[in-house]
Order: sequence, then structure tokens, then C-alpha cells
Amino acid sequence: MPGYVIGNFFVYSIINAFTPGPGNILALNTVTNYGWKKGAPLFCGIFSGYYVVQLICGVFVFGVSTLLPRGLGVMKYVGAGYILWLAVHIAFGRPDGEDREGSASFWKGFVLQFVNVKIYLFGITALTGYITNYSTSLPVLIFFELVIATIGTIATSAWIGVGLAIRRVYMRYYRVINILLGAALLECVYGILK
Repeated sequence: MPGYVIGNFFVYSIINAFTPGPGNILALNTVTNYGWKKGAPLFCGIFSGYYVVQLICGVFVFGVSTLLPRGLGVMKYVGAGYILWLAVHIAFGRPDGEDREGSASFWKGFVLQFVNVKIYLFGITALTGYITNYSTSLPVLIFFELVIATIGTIATSAWIGVGLAIRRVYMRYYRVINILLGAALLECVYGILK
């Protein structure tokens, strides 16, 4: 595989992973609301879910391409619905809400990744756009999907770091920030459905 192809793969992956998406926005919102310690289970769920979804994408690209359009078609609407729910939940959430303990759960982060159409499209596009012209072997596809998941985990960690850095500001202006984050998620829903 030529070096420029791998370089383009990394550029695409880094840009895609660091742009706002449901997982990054939820991580930012969670760390500003609950802090690192209480948000850690959710972050672990996001990271774990990311790896599992990317492995699924690798297997799909490898051999189940006939099921892929139907699967993504269904996931598109399920994902849009869940992200819409998150947008409303975040926009009207309060840092001192009564559901503080249950909101930052591992399963909330994990399930988000299964309906996060952005990362399915990210994983599939990266493989079919850069890798499958040179190799379609399962180990190679899985390797590159694990690279994608690692880049995504680093990106989400960066969003968590930003959340920690702005936490004091957030506690003062949480209403405006939550509405902006909710609106960003609404844009994600629009992007999925358009």
C-alpha cells in the first residue's frame, strides 16, 4: 500500500474523529456536568462501543456487504431518534439534576455508539475509500478499524479534556452551553436524515 494512501487515510480519520459528533458532544456535556470521576463509566462505554462498532464495520466490509445497506438504513433512523433524544436531554439538562448518578452510565455511552451512524459511515468509508483497493483480508480490515477506533478514542478524550478545562465556566453558563450542545446534536440529526 503506497505511503500517500496511508497518509490520506490518517488525515481523513483524524479530521472525521475530531469533528463534533454524538459521542464527542455527549462526552463534553457529561464531563462538564458530572466531572471526570462520575463521568468515567460513560466514557468507558463510549470507548468500548467505538471499538465494537468498528470491528462490526470491518466484518461488514469483509463479507456481509449485501446486508449493509439495509442495516445502515434502519440504523439511520434509530440513530437519528436517539441523538434527537440526547439533544433534548442535554439542552434542558441541569448540572445539579436529580438523575445525576444514573445519567453517566457505561451503557448510555456504549449504546450511543451502536446508533451513532457517523462512526459506521466513518469506518466503512475509510475502509472502502483507502484500504480495500489494496487489501480485503479480514486481518488487514480489522487492523485499520482498530486504528480508526483508537483515533476516535483519542479525539473523544480531547473533547473530555476541553470539558474539564471549561468546567468552571460551564457551571456558571450551563444553560447557554447546553442549548448550544443540544443544537449541535440537532445538526447531527439533520446531517443523518438529509
